[in-house]
Amino acid sequence: MNVNDIRFDYKVILDMVEKGSKVLDLGCGTGELLELLVKERGCVVSGVDKHEPSIIQCMAKGISVLHADISEGLRDLGDNTYDYVILSRTLQQISDPDKTMLEMLRVGKRAIVSFPNFSFWPIRMQLLLTATLPESKALPYHWFNTPNIRVITLKDFEKFTKMFGFKIVQMVALKSNGKKVKFFPSWFSEYGIFSLEKR
Repeated sequence: MNVNDIRFDYKVILDMVEKGSKVLDLGCGTGELLELLVKERGCVVSGVDKHEPSIIQCMAKGISVLHADISEGLRDLGDNTYDYVILSRTLQQISDPDKTMLEMLRVGKRAIVSFPNFSFWPIRMQLLLTATLPESKALPYHWFNTPNIRVITLKDFEKFTKMFGFKIVQMVALKSNGKKVKFFPSWFSEYGIFSLEKR
């Protein structure tokens, strides 16, 4: 796989992970990110996923993967087992984000989390002008078939990190074309990617 052809948020995550690190990806899917971390960063990787077809694809790539739900897949792991624990575009779909984040930063020295930003300006305008649940590239579902059980804004997540005593090491705001947003990211970014550690 050519690094130029990969998902735009994976490029940012690759830059956040130090070479040779031990990495766990929660909700790893078919293992695309883990495969990239091995090839591009020389990492030792593992994944957690609950979908059997995805697990089979990971195993075919030689990736170690645990068949488990994210909320349960960490409880048997020791403290600081990994250098990084990644949760990519999944935070908005899990039932206990606070418990999951606490477990991520128990099992890993650092956590990397990405999610769609619900305060992106077209989403605000769609809600204001149409009074309907917004849909976008980052949130491409109707209210009745979405896997997302909550919506998150960048500011909500920053408040959350303070509430639970997490330190934001790095935050990158992105558009869906992969361009970084530095000017009013709460308004103009479609995704947020945070690197966190315990204080």
